[in-house]
Amino acid sequence: MIFASVFALALLAARVAAVPVLEARQGISTLSAAQVAAVKPYSYYAAAAYCVPARTRAWDCGTNCQNNAAFRPIDSGGDGGVTQYWYVGYDPNLRSIIVGFQGTESEKIIPVLTNADFRLDGLDSGLFPGVSSSVRTHNGFGEAQRRSAAAVLAAVRSGLTTHGATTVTVVGHSLGGAIAIISSAHLANNLPAGTTIKTYTFGTPRVGNEAFANYVNARSEMVRVNNKKDPVPIIPGRFLGFAHTEGEVHINDAGQWISCPGQDNTNSQCTIGAVPNILVSNSGDHSGPYDGVTLRC
Repeated sequence: MIFASVFALALLAARVAAVPVLEARQGISTLSAAQVAAVKPYSYYAAAAYCVPARTRAWDCGTNCQNNAAFRPIDSGGDGGVTQYWYVGYDPNLRSIIVGFQGTESEKIIPVLTNADFRLDGLDSGLFPGVSSSVRTHNGFGEAQRRSAAAVLAAVRSGLTTHGATTVTVVGHSLGGAIAIISSAHLANNLPAGTTIKTYTFGTPRVGNEAFANYVNARSEMVRVNNKKDPVPIIPGRFLGFAHTEGEVHINDAGQWISCPGQDNTNSQCTIGAVPNILVSNSGDHSGPYDGVTLRC
């Protein structure tokens, strides 16, 4: 299975080479130690999403929970199979409702992203009424978000009322990051005006087309962290019509965190420049560490 996935990705990489290369955007910069440290609470929250609902509902998930000890859980769900684990709660230090989605390992998500059966689908009109059919996501990611959308929205609404919050922060790693990005758009469409949405994802693949990326960028403050030579953020390919959201931060081989403005920045210090194809990637980088945090329960 892994060999077949790598072979498929090699074919994708060859096809990507035929696509005109985007001009590298200027303005990359290195994050300060303080800026890197500011992301750390969200990496622990993304890691906690790998834990079973019983543990996140009690906020008893070891190191990941202990490092955000002030968190007040509201609800958790999912079965880790058909529906990814998710949880919702409130962080009084960040003054934000937190929404976390379970991710997956590289050897499980790569076959999904190289499966010839996937397609770009329009958003569910029941969840996104009035949104143009030109706004499209990977069909598997859209279905994964739909399964927990109603329960997550209800928990977030409850949290906003109970805690008087006006900010919602959505986190996730890998598949969880893809769900988090779609969920950010869904929450922005269904929460009161004046609610600020923030999104922190780690090792996330491209989720939808450029129209979708633009749609989410306009509704959430995006931070999308990629680790070294992780292959997952370079797929599905741009030649298939996929585009990344803005907000990339690439951890380079020297451990520096590089801010890469725009979408799919091709600068050599950003993910596309550092990982031009699967042959130079390292699936071991997918789970981190992200500033010392490995994303697992």
